[in-house]
Amino acid sequence: MTTYNWQQKNWTNFTYDLAGAEDDLLVFSEKAGRVSGIIEGLPEETKEEVIVDIILAEAIKTSEIEGEYPSRKDVLSSIRKNLGLHTSQVYIKDKSAAGLGELMIDVRRSFKTPLTEEKLFEWHRMLLQENKNIMAGQWRTHEDPMQVVSGAMGKTKVHYEAPPSSKVPAEMKKFIRWFNETAPGGRQEIKKAPVRSAIAHLYFETVHPFEDGNGRVGRAIAEKALSQTIGRPVMLSLSRTIEANKNAYYTALETAQRSNEITPWVTYFIHTTLDAQIEAESQIEFTLKKTKFFDRFKDRLNERQVMVIRRILEEGPKGFEGGMNARKYIGITKTSKATATRDMQQLLETGAFKLAGKAGGRSTSYQVNLSTDNSI
Repeated sequence: MTTYNWQQKNWTNFTYDLAGAEDDLLVFSEKAGRVSGIIEGLPEETKEEVIVDIILAEAIKTSEIEGEYPSRKDVLSSIRKNLGLHTSQVYIKDKSAAGLGELMIDVRRSFKTPLTEEKLFEWHRMLLQENKNIMAGQWRTHEDPMQVVSGAMGKTKVHYEAPPSSKVPAEMKKFIRWFNETAPGGRQEIKKAPVRSAIAHLYFETVHPFEDGNGRVGRAIAEKALSQTIGRPVMLSLSRTIEANKNAYYTALETAQRSNEITPWVTYFIHTTLDAQIEAESQIEFTLKKTKFFDRFKDRLNERQVMVIRRILEEGPKGFEGGMNARKYIGITKTSKATATRDMQQLLETGAFKLAGKAGGRSTSYQVNLSTDNSI
C-alpha cells in the first residue's frame, strides 16, 4: 500500500540538498535582476505591453495545464481592464476568463501582503464562481477520497490521494503559517526564491484543499512566493514552461508526494523557474521587435493586414505553424481569395512579410518579418 508524504511522521519537515542546484540558483538571480532592469528602462507604453504579454501567457497556460482553453481575447481584455489600461468599458463574454484575468492581476498586486485564508478563498471565487457545480471560496467538505487519477472508467490509476476533507482546515492553517513564516523577515525565512516557491507549491498541492482549481491556485501561490522573496513582481510565466512538458511536471510532483526528502522536486522546480526566466527574456525581446515593427509599418498597412499580423504575433516568436497562407488569411479577415492574395503580396513587397515556404501556388506561405536591429 502506498504511503503518501502527509501520512508520514516527518510530514512538513521537508529536507533537501541544494548542492546540485547552486549554479541554476545563481543564474536565476542574475537573470531576474537583468530582466527587471530591462523592463524599468523601457518607455511606459512598451513596458505595459511586455507586462501584459507575460501575464497573458501565464493565464492561458495555467488553464491549459488543466485541459481548459479560455477565450484568449477575453482573458486579455480582463487583464487590461484590471491593470486600468482600457479607456472605455469593455464587455467580457467569457466570465471564467474574466475571473482568470482578475486573479493574475491580484496575485501581482498583493505579492507583499501575508497569505490568508480569506485571500485563498477570494482567488478560488475569481476562478470558479461561474461553475455552479463547485462551492467556490471554501475548503472541500466531501467525504469521498480526493484522488488524482488517470485512465478510462474501470481502468483508472490513482497517482495521488490527498488528506481527507476533515483534515483540510487544520492542514491549511499550518500551511498559511508556514508560508508567512518563510517570507522575508519571518522566523523560518527561506532566502532563495525558487526554493521557497518549490516547497510552497508542493505543500499546497499535497493538501489539495479545494474541490477544484487546486493546480491554478497552487501556481498562483508559487508566483506569490517568488515575487515576495525577491521583493518585486516576478517577470516570468511558470505555467508556460510547465505546460511545455506537463508529463515531467506531473511525474516530479507524484514522486515528491511519496517522501518528505524532496531534493529531486526542488531541483526540478529550480530548473523550471530558470527556464521560465530565460523564456521571459525572449518574450521581452519579441515584444520589442513587435513594437518596432508597428512603428515602421503603421502607415502602410490596411485594417485587414493589421488584423492578420496581430493574430500571427499572438502565437509568439514562431508565428503560425506552417506560416500564413491564403486560406488562413481568408478565415481571419472573411475577405475574398483575390483580396487575400493581393494583401499578402503587398506585405511581401513592403518587407512586412517574408516567405516561410515555397513560393508559388497553394504551397506559398509567409511569416511576419521582424528581422531588424532589435537588440536589448
